[in-house]
Amino acid sequence: QEIIAMKERMKQMEEEAAKLEAMQELVEKETPAAATDAVKEDIDNRSVYVGNVDYTTTPEELQAHFQACGAINRITILCDKWTGHPKGFASVEFADATCVEIAVTLNESLFKGRLLKVTAKRTNMPSFMRGGFRGAPRGGRVYRGAGG
Repeated sequence: QEIIAMKERMKQMEEEAAKLEAMQELVEKETPAAATDAVKEDIDNRSVYVGNVDYTTTPEELQAHFQACGAINRITILCDKWTGHPKGFASVEFADATCVEIAVTLNESLFKGRLLKVTAKRTNMPSFMRGGFRGAPRGGRVYRGAGG
């Protein structure tokens, strides 16, 4: 009896596994990784990095400063995840990539008593894509043989 019950349970588990695999394939077809990378790259091409932002700055104030450059989709002021305090830089995403060129002309413009650093946003690449390992071990002693 136990063997029959175990075989039945095994059959059910295999059916569930097949259903999960089918669902996973469907999800992968709907959202391929290359498409999401292309979307991220498109957003980065329409965005600028804004450095040296005053810590009391609100997104509305940044929008007022950059509104002459063109239509703005999103403003992100990055904050420390532990304290919640602003890090002092932001990202401005425009509706059109041509707005980025205009926004870069605001580099070293005065905003709340600070000179802003405005550059076109670069697409972030993981370190393994750039060749992150440089060869030498970090911090330890390197054995160089029994020299004399």
